[in-house]
Amino acid sequence: MNTKLVEKSFLATAITALFCVSATAQSASTAQVELVGEIKGTQITGVTVSEQGRVFVNAPIWREGVQFSVAQIGENGEFTPYPNKQTNECVAQSEVRKDCFLAVQSVVAHEGKLYVLDTRNPKFQGVVDAPRLFVVDLATNEIEGTLILSDNAYHPDSYINDLRIDEKTKRIYMTDSAHAGLVVYNLDDNSSYRILNDHVTTKAEVESLSIQGKPFTMVVQSDGIALDTLNDTLYFHALSGYSLYAINTSDIKKASNDALATKVRKVATTGAPDGMIYHVGNVYLADLEKQEVQYLTPSLDLRTLVKGDVVSWADTLSIHDNMLYYTNSKIQEAGSDVSNMTFEVYKTALPEN
Repeated sequence: MNTKLVEKSFLATAITALFCVSATAQSASTAQVELVGEIKGTQITGVTVSEQGRVFVNAPIWREGVQFSVAQIGENGEFTPYPNKQTNECVAQSEVRKDCFLAVQSVVAHEGKLYVLDTRNPKFQGVVDAPRLFVVDLATNEIEGTLILSDNAYHPDSYINDLRIDEKTKRIYMTDSAHAGLVVYNLDDNSSYRILNDHVTTKAEVESLSIQGKPFTMVVQSDGIALDTLNDTLYFHALSGYSLYAINTSDIKKASNDALATKVRKVATTGAPDGMIYHVGNVYLADLEKQEVQYLTPSLDLRTLVKGDVVSWADTLSIHDNMLYYTNSKIQEAGSDVSNMTFEVYKTALPEN
């Protein structure tokens, strides 16, 4: 998720990884959480956990001084640039290279691979070349390919935000949080296109949120995305809004907004979330204004999983071994200088339904 930049001339301090694996905290009347890792001076947004339990995070280039684009959190809480320092060096140098991460917004581990979503839009100054997905083989820790969006799949001001991978249809679905719409990438032929472009279902509904009594006035379009592979349903949500929408994956095709709009349904009214994820009947999402992690049950009952001081703009969610992981990106607090701020990854047990 993006945040307003006030200045561009500052430098973040060096990264300090803190040990945290055994620490726990109790959020009032909600689930117990465990601190997986925290880092000082680098604002992290995305988190994902591989099938083997490896934890990865990403740091977008929203300001000068970002030390890495993607990192793995070790068992001792140390953040190590992943897959290596060379692939991460472009973010510090703001250098555009085909073999180097530039402006990463999301990471998703799936079937032995790590998909790294590079917006190619550093500091929200516009797309410098095509947004893309770097595909890293988790067995060899090497980039095995790059999936590049076609010209008609993005706009010059696009900020491709999050993704879900659909093995059944051989497609990847993405959101665009700067220029409202969804992006579909076909893995069979490497083609891509937009759907619901500038449509009411992908556009922001409000101009401001109230977070801990403070206005957040940056308007953010389609952001959260979740995939139910059992019922073949794609969920999506604008960050600046309260409507959760869904479409059957069989209905997703290159078509006009009018044609696709008849296939979209509103599922529920929720809080304003950032990231989302689907798991065993529940849609997990944050309420940024209440600073909670919530979940929507199959009966459309919206319940609170975690709240309190351990939630501060829960940005991205991941699930592994019956645990939900989330990042605190603290966007509502972060300004031009985050050198003295810390950003955490927590995990908590999934609810017993």
